[in-house]
Amino acid sequence: MHPLVEEAMKKAAVAWLAVPGRPGPYPVWCLWSDGALYLVSGPGEQPAPGLEGATVVDVSARGDHGGRIVTWPARVDRLAPDDELWPTIAQQLAGKRLNAPAGVAETVRRWADECLVARLVPVGEPIEAAPDLHDASGAAPPRPTPAANRTAKPFRLHRVRGATRPEH
Repeated sequence: MHPLVEEAMKKAAVAWLAVPGRPGPYPVWCLWSDGALYLVSGPGEQPAPGLEGATVVDVSARGDHGGRIVTWPARVDRLAPDDELWPTIAQQLAGKRLNAPAGVAETVRRWADECLVARLVPVGEPIEAAPDLHDASGAAPPRPTPAANRTAKPFRLHRVRGATRPEH
C-alpha cells in the first residue's frame, strides 16, 4: 500500500467517493482500519449513490488545510454480519456515528438488517498524489434544479429622489 494513502486515511474522518457512472464525487464519513476504509449507507444513514452496485470506486482524501492530497482506486466489498470482522468494525463504526437514533447495539443490529457496510480496499497505485496533483479545482458545475431559478428583485416601497448629502 502506498504510504501516503495509509497516512492520509488514518487521519480522515471524511472521504470523497467517485462512483463510475454517477455525477461528481460525494463526501462520506468513514473509518480507516487495518488497511481498508469502512463506511455505512442505507436507510437512516448517509447516502452513497451507486456504491452498492459498484465494484471499484475512487477515494479522495483531503489534508488538514482542506486541499486534496491523494486519490486512490478501491475495490468495494460488502461486510456481512457473519464476517469475522463484523463485530469489531461495526462496533467501531457505531462509536463514530454522530447523533445515532439508538444505542450502539441497536444501531449495529439495524445495520445488519437494513444497511450496507462497505469495505473499500486499496488496489494499485494512487491515481493522483501530492505533490503531483493537477491544478483544477475538481468542482462540478451545479446540476439543474428548479430551486436555482432567478427570482425578481425585491419590491421597494419608497424611493428617495434628489436627496443631497450634507456638506461639512
